Amino acid sequence: MAFEGLTEKLSNAFKKLKNKGKLSESDVKEAMREVRLALLEADVNYKVAKDFTNKVCERAVGSDVMESLTPAQMVIKIVNEELTALMGSENARIEFSSKPPTVIMLCGLQGAGKTTHAAKLGKYFKEQNHRPLLVACDIYRPAAIDQLKVVGEKAGVPVFEMGTQKPVKIAKEGIKHARDYGNDIVILDTAGRLHIDEELMQELKDIKKEVEPDEILLTIDSMTGQDAVNVAKTFNEMLDITGVILTKLDGDTRGGAALSVKAVTGRPIKFSGIGEKLEDIEVFHPDRMASRILGMGDVLTLIENAEQKLDEKKAAELADKMMKNKMDFNDMLDQYEQIRSMGPIKGILSKIPGIGNKADDMDINERQLDWNKAIILSMTPEEREHPGLMNPSRKRRIAAGSGRSVEEVNRLIKQLEQTQKMIRQFTSKGKKGKRMRAMMNNGMPPMGGTGFPF
Repeated sequence: MAFEGLTEKLSNAFKKLKNKGKLSESDVKEAMREVRLALLEADVNYKVAKDFTNKVCERAVGSDVMESLTPAQMVIKIVNEELTALMGSENARIEFSSKPPTVIMLCGLQGAGKTTHAAKLGKYFKEQNHRPLLVACDIYRPAAIDQLKVVGEKAGVPVFEMGTQKPVKIAKEGIKHARDYGNDIVILDTAGRLHIDEELMQELKDIKKEVEPDEILLTIDSMTGQDAVNVAKTFNEMLDITGVILTKLDGDTRGGAALSVKAVTGRPIKFSGIGEKLEDIEVFHPDRMASRILGMGDVLTLIENAEQKLDEKKAAELADKMMKNKMDFNDMLDQYEQIRSMGPIKGILSKIPGIGNKADDMDINERQLDWNKAIILSMTPEEREHPGLMNPSRKRRIAAGSGRSVEEVNRLIKQLEQTQKMIRQFTSKGKKGKRMRAMMNNGMPPMGGTGFPF
């Protein structure tokens, strides 16, 4: 996952501080040396890393920290605040035009993921009750227009194209089409190159001059580290970009781009790509990203993802069945579907405080959910609804039908039994039962039967 190496090195630096009852100035400076090395290894810009550690050091050697009962925690708090400030303090929003359509121009090098993220943005805005339109302005890359059509269709967003006519004309006609057909957001997918050249920049300048976009978002690949920041700096000098979309933030990125781009360009990261699916895009929150980097998790994003992707009606029905101790395999199947809709299990766990990037070290088989689903789907409707019917012959039939072993069938049955037992304990009379019932009445998600394979 992203920032794994940086998180580990920062944790080691802070661990040394925690072992000291009281901090001296030399303790803080030694820790900041390690932090600076960790940032440099994460491909953070040298000047950015130096300024960052100097600011932390200046604040950390103050009397408030030195006289604190928990000075190590105060240092971590300062680092968290400075990391947030480094990435932009507040999450930057899209500036919508007072006279629709709002025009968003995407630019960047070839291979950074512009076309895919044009569709991701389209899907994101559509889910926000907007009517986006994708405009194919990349007439050079083979099959670029076809690719935009394919991803646009998957996202449920219309695509405007005029073949290989001049990109400036396509952009103008696309905006005119949007006005005529009531699209309130236009996303221009412009051409990229393998490197920055005069021809590319001139074309982008011409489009900017002609259509005056409300937003110019640069798409950069976070896997390229410091090179991505250099690209961002050049594009900003040429086009005066308004923000950045940082792609592949779910990969094994060292984090240099995320930590450097705002400081070097003065432009905020507005979105981050966190996976290959069209729904895998998030608004970039500097404070939440700082928490992830420090291994503190990201509960708010986890809650938001759950609110967007989980079926409230099904969750309420399951809570009711759990209260009556009637949970069965159909309910487990529903939960598997909802968990899968939230993305990879390790991604979910990485947002939980106390786990963070440790999720990468956990022995989790992402396919276990699919195998468990196969077992349940090999049961008859009666067996799913009445787990007590299971006997050796039924188990052998289910194992053969699902392509799994009898041991795995037994393990799944045991999992349901343990969940039912836990529910009985928590919904019984007493303090625990009251707490469980209060959680369910307040719409909190049930804690049992999640089906996590660990």
